This record gives sequence, C-alpha cells and structure tokens, in this order.
Amino acid sequence: MNQIQEYELKLGDEQWSQLEPILIGRPGGPGMCAKDNRLFIEAILWVVSNKALWHSVPPQFGKWNATYMRFRRWTESNFWRFLLQSRIQDPDLLRMLTEIADYADLYSQRREWRLYRRNHKKLYAREIA
Repeated sequence: MNQIQEYELKLGDEQWSQLEPILIGRPGGPGMCAKDNRLFIEAILWVVSNKALWHSVPPQFGKWNATYMRFRRWTESNFWRFLLQSRIQDPDLLRMLTEIADYADLYSQRREWRLYRRNHKKLYAREIA
C-alpha cells in the first residue's frame, strides 16, 4: 500500500484539475519543472492543517527542506496571493489556498521580525563593546 494513502489527502481530482494549469513548475511551463506539484501542495496543506514544523513533514511527501525552500520562494514572490486571485471556482479549494496564503503571510511577518531582532542585537552589542 502506498504510504501517502495513510494521510488523508486534501486535494480532490476536480480541485487539482482547476489548480494544476496555473501552478509554476509544471511540465512545459517556463523555468524548472517540479517533480510533483500535487505532492508539494499536499505537503504544504499538511503543514498548515497540522500546525507542524517543517522538519516534521512526513518523508512520503518528499524532502522536508526542499518543500520548505520551495514554499519560501513562492511566499517571497507572493505566489500564494496570486493563486487566490485566479479564477478558481471551488469554495473548498479557495479555503485551502486562503489558509496557505495566511500561513505564508504569518511566515513572512515572523521572518521580518527575526531579522529586525537580529539587527538590533548586533547594534546593541556594538554599542556596549
């Protein structure tokens, strides 16, 4: 039995048929071709729905660090918000994409805050030295 089937996959075939044509990294599209866009989206949905850490992504979804880096690139390019503005009709799919976009926004805010704290920590260390 395929081990991914142990996890309840979130994307239905009809939802995937709406989402697949607008994703980057698909065969025939510009740039790099991803191994499996559907598995990547499922991994992101798994992280978001389980409120899990990236290194907890089950290996059946692929390497967690590759998934994280790709999520980060898509977040930095605001691709999740682009997906929300596309012509997707399925309300459940829109809800899932909204959850991912909200998570991506939160990730961006946390990252900015960490950079801010790191810079101020360095400034403070220079001042007291």
